[in-house]
Order: sequence, then structure tokens, then C-alpha cells
Amino acid sequence: MKQVIACVDGPARAQGICDYAIWAARRLDTDLEFLHVLERQSEHAPLSDLSGSLWLGAQEALLRELSELDERRAALAGEQGRQILELAMQRARDQGTARVDARQRQGDLLDILLELEPDARLFVLGQHEQPVRPSRLLPDHRLEAAVRALHRPILVASAAYCEPRSFMVAYDGSATARKTVEMVGRSPLLAGLPGHVVMAGGEARAAETALEDARAHLAGAGFDVRTAHVCGEPAAALADYARREEVDLLAMGAYGHSRIRHLMVGSTTTAILGQVRLPVLVLR
Repeated sequence: MKQVIACVDGPARAQGICDYAIWAARRLDTDLEFLHVLERQSEHAPLSDLSGSLWLGAQEALLRELSELDERRAALAGEQGRQILELAMQRARDQGTARVDARQRQGDLLDILLELEPDARLFVLGQHEQPVRPSRLLPDHRLEAAVRALHRPILVASAAYCEPRSFMVAYDGSATARKTVEMVGRSPLLAGLPGHVVMAGGEARAAETALEDARAHLAGAGFDVRTAHVCGEPAAALADYARREEVDLLAMGAYGHSRIRHLMVGSTTTAILGQVRLPVLVLR
């Protein structure tokens, strides 16, 4: 059985990722696994790299000391990761999740996610609110790399958990958007939740026709859906609608060839994730 795989890292983001993963595993009725990755190449240079600037006479002793500090830091990071995994598993069990496991791996995060992808039904990831190295597109370069490379759905968890009781689909009538609606209609993850299908911009009559097609498809799948055509810059308009209607989750398709494409690969995504603290379900 394919499982929900939740990647937990720092303690500040772990609780939100953990709770959204528990929710998703329960909705999908599948196993849950928590993953902690110790990356070989840190965002910061190892302390031992500083030794090259030392005078030759002092270099050997200080190099040894700096290397020991590097090893100690790595050991502490590993221990912190194991504690986070233990707490995540206990939290899942306390909420009634019996089919839960955890593992710690060392290596490149994306490489490990790609290796685990055949066993994944859904990945749950978080984003760094203040990443060490900002990406060109998404706020977090690791998240951007995962969205680009993985073909399983990704739930981008917000820092604070709020059980999703409604969702919104960013829509424009394109093939990618229609595929997103079809995937939402088939998935038990959002089944039974009231939905909103929202189009930003475009000609009013064409928007009305496209939105009605999406509404009819989801209604046929058993969803109670409202549609809306909003004006203005897409990120701000969608963010305003989500706040006004108290939407709990945003569902989006990745990498189409339309205006929605810019929601996932351009500055609009950065703006949405910055303006609305919502979990985002990225469907491929």
C-alpha cells in the first residue's frame, strides 16, 4: 500500500507538518511515515573549512579541533532528528493513527524523495519562512526542487495546523486546470468538503462557461461547489478571496501552459504563499 510520507526537519515546522500528515493519512486511509533527512552538505560551510586561513604552525591542531566540532554538530543534528521523529510518532499514535513509522536518512533531500516516490501516495513538506538561500521562484529552493521533480501530489503544510473544512481550486479553464479538477474529484483527500473554484481575470462570459464546466464535474463527483470570477492581479485576488471566504486549503496544478502555470513557477506563487498562510495541495 502506498503511504503518506511526511518530511520533518526543524522543530519550528515539525508540528504543522506532523498534524497535516496525520490528517491526510486518516483521510486517505493509508500508512503514515515520518522522514528526517540529514543532508551531507550543510547550507553553511563546515567549521573545518575555515582552517585554510590559518598560519601553517597552528593549522594542524586547530584543524583537528574544528573537525571534532563538525562531527559533534552532525551528531547533535542526528539526535535532534531522532527526537523529532519520536515525538511525531507519539503525536500520531495519540491521535489514533496506528499505522505509523519513521526513518532517518542521510543524503540529498530530493534524491531521497525521488527514491521513495514509488512508495508514496502523498508527500507532506513544509517551507522555510526565512530560507538561508532563497530560491528564484518559490520561497524555499528545496520546496521548488521537489515540486519540479516529483510526480506524486505534494501537500505544502502551513506552520500552524487548522483542520481543512473547505478548499479552493485556482482555475483558468486550461487543460492543466481541468486535470486538477478531475484529480480533486477522484481523490478521497478532499471528499465531502465544500469547495470553491475561482478564476482570476479573463473575459467574463468565457470565465462563466469555464467555471460552470468545473462546477458540474465536481458536482457529479459529489462535491458541493461554489464558483467565483475575481478581478485583479491573480495572487492578490485569489488571496483576498481565500481570506474573505475563510478557505482552509488551496489546490493547484503544477506546470501547465497557461496563466495557472505562473502560479507554480513564477512570482505569483511566492506572493500567494506569502500572503495567505494556507496549506497548498500541488497536484501533478
